[in-house]
Formats: sequence, structure tokens, C-alpha cells
Amino acid sequence: QVQLVESGGGLVQPGGSLRLSCAASGRIFSINAMGWYRQAPGKQRELVATINRGGSTNYVDAVKGRFTISRDNAKNTVYLQMDSLKPEDTAIYYCNVNLQKYYYSPEYVYWGQGTQVTVSS
Repeated sequence: QVQLVESGGGLVQPGGSLRLSCAASGRIFSINAMGWYRQAPGKQRELVATINRGGSTNYVDAVKGRFTISRDNAKNTVYLQMDSLKPEDTAIYYCNVNLQKYYYSPEYVYWGQGTQVTVSS
């Protein structure tokens, strides 16, 4: 089995910072793309940022220049550093991992359990 455990969410004032972590464990042969999505109340889940195994990143326009995605391949962990947070960043944040359990298996997508980020004064 594969587990994704997220941490780092919470309540922060506008302009503040938070760092999210998502660690994958279990039967893992290779992790390819990793990413973060978010879902605000009454809205669809949206992509926030992705990073491939080589370190290339992609961000939604709303977070460019404020959020930074990174990964530690040795720890099977992806991070999201969120700076200059705004009330509109309030959402449940989910990590997303594309991985192979065995060398011969296809790639599957796994999701974290979600962590709440609330930006409010």
C-alpha cells in the first residue's frame, strides 16, 4: 500500500507564511510528477503547482512569485512554501503524486488526505 501524509496547514494572517509537506511511504519503485491542488468552499479543485522528477516546476498564475514547490527525492516528500498569503488562498490543500509501485507496473495517481489552510485576520 501507498500512503501520503500531509502536514503544515493552519491559520495565518494575511501576508504570513506556511510550509506544507507531503511524505509518501509504502511500496514505491519510482515517483514521477508531484504536485499540490486546492479546493475552496463551493469551488472546484484546482491545480496550484507541480514539479517533475528533474525539478522543473509549474504554477497557476494566482500563486506565481508567492509559492514555491520543491521535493526531496530521497525522502519521497514534496513541499509547498507559501509566502505573502492572501485570504483567497484559503482552501483545503491536497498533495498529488504520480508513482509506480513496481518497475513493471503502470503509473498511478495518489492523493493526500488534505490539510486546511485559512488566511484571515
